[in-house]
Amino acid sequence: EQGVSDSATSGSGRTCSPLSVRSGDRYIPTRAGSNWSINFHYANENCHSPSQNHKAKDASTESGKDTVAYAALLRNELLGAGMEAMVEPHADDRRQAVLTPSARSLFRYTVHTKKVPFDSDNDVSPYSLSPLSNKSHKLLRSPRKPARKISKIPFKVLDAPELQDDFYLNLVDWSAGNLLSVGLGACVYLWSACTSQVTRLCDLSVDGDSVTSVCWNERGSLVAVGTHKGYVQIWDAAGGRKLSSLEGHSARVGALAWNGEQLSSGSRDRVILQRDVRSPPGAERRLQGHRQEVCGLKWSPDHQHLASGGNDNKLLVWNSSSLLPMQQYSDHLAAVKAIAWSPHQHGLLASGGGTADRCLRFWNTLTGQPLQSTDTGSQVCNLAWSKHANELVSTHGYSQNQILVWKYPSLTQVAKLTGHSYRVLYLAVSPDGEAIVTGAGDETLRFWNVFSKTRCTKESKSVLNLFTRIR
Repeated sequence: EQGVSDSATSGSGRTCSPLSVRSGDRYIPTRAGSNWSINFHYANENCHSPSQNHKAKDASTESGKDTVAYAALLRNELLGAGMEAMVEPHADDRRQAVLTPSARSLFRYTVHTKKVPFDSDNDVSPYSLSPLSNKSHKLLRSPRKPARKISKIPFKVLDAPELQDDFYLNLVDWSAGNLLSVGLGACVYLWSACTSQVTRLCDLSVDGDSVTSVCWNERGSLVAVGTHKGYVQIWDAAGGRKLSSLEGHSARVGALAWNGEQLSSGSRDRVILQRDVRSPPGAERRLQGHRQEVCGLKWSPDHQHLASGGNDNKLLVWNSSSLLPMQQYSDHLAAVKAIAWSPHQHGLLASGGGTADRCLRFWNTLTGQPLQSTDTGSQVCNLAWSKHANELVSTHGYSQNQILVWKYPSLTQVAKLTGHSYRVLYLAVSPDGEAIVTGAGDETLRFWNVFSKTRCTKESKSVLNLFTRIR
């Protein structure tokens, strides 16, 4: 205040208003503590809404990859990020560290012309006419994975009259010999994927019975047929003759699972029977743990554990040495029909719940702990893992009637397939692992190409994996 009064009264003695004092009006922000790499990273993210960012991450089009390449070039040239390879848009952001810029100025006005080989790590070669650094050139020359495209329409559709719209049945299975078995009403039909020839294997209408489940053995020579009256019939597919008819259940048999020469059957009578087809009738193991109908059965790839799901919302895991379940999972809120063991990770089990649950859940059966879960938005009817990549497919009922392909463990959706007008209750995978067939109450079978034969590149590098040491 004292300075203002002195300047106002000095000189000729005239007084002037403080408003007439000349002062600067420019505001220059300080940039001393700015982190340019982080600011540049968030500049691209903040220009879109979260939903748009999510769609951008899931996009695998060429324009999306061009945007990623351009952003990487800008980071190299402006921030000195030193990126030499393309980062895929689907890569998990949580696993990537924040890129730190090199210790050089943000802007350069001179070019160092020290004579060095072009393949060195220095930024600019004296023989290059390009304004880009060597690392940016390597970035542009790095191979780019082609965009994966999954057809949204089936490559084949077959009519399946009298295919039942019943959640608890399992009426479709695909053999190692490329034969599809389908239970239609009282008959089981075989369809050859090689010749498209259809043959009728059996007709149970003579006995007043109907088909409730079908399942091929691992070699594809025998097919087990569960019936409404509680019988389990073993048929020779090549000869077209019935080998045996197993009794023991007092209600319909809706789930079957082979384990070598052993056959497990689950019924509405809440009992699981394990029988060796080479043994005489009567030699069986009775597994009693479910309080309602057993609708899902799957053996683990190592043939040591059996997973069963029931209408009591329970998922049980059994071993071959006990009549009581070794593990019981009760997190599902509806019937558990969808069960699948991972062929890539030992002890990993996936399951899906019915209409009141709608969740995919994953379990570590080695420790008995739940891993993760996701709400699919509709009834989960079936699950199957890819044989070649860490992906799985799920089929759904109320109310979407869709087929979803998931990446694991990120649980991002790779594709969504629609076409069935009823619940997609049945699912089987082709022997080569590339195609799937789905069946629904709309009395159609639809064939889709969803999986690729190229094996997943992100395989385990653990030193504890004995298979990587075999030469």
